[in-house]
Amino acid sequence: MLIPASSTEYVHVPVTVPQGVDVTGSPPKLAILPVHVRTNPALGDWKTGTWASGPEAQLLIGPDGGALTLTSGDYRVWVSFDPPGSENIVRLAGYLGVS
Repeated sequence: MLIPASSTEYVHVPVTVPQGVDVTGSPPKLAILPVHVRTNPALGDWKTGTWASGPEAQLLIGPDGGALTLTSGDYRVWVSFDPPGSENIVRLAGYLGVS
């Protein structure tokens, strides 16, 4: 996905939820880090998103009220969710380009 730095919009991340598990009571968290950062996101990198249909995690980004504003560059998008039970899932979901 490529978006302009001036745009305020939702980043959507498809999520595979364990079969039979309801995650609607546990909001997803997303972290968007520059590609040169080769470590997992730190605690302060995570932003609370919302569930869209699908299930799909979403996070509003951009200069007009987004959870964060990104400058031009390439980013890794991470998603985390904590379904009921023993799992706490963290995944590298994809890449985002900002122009």
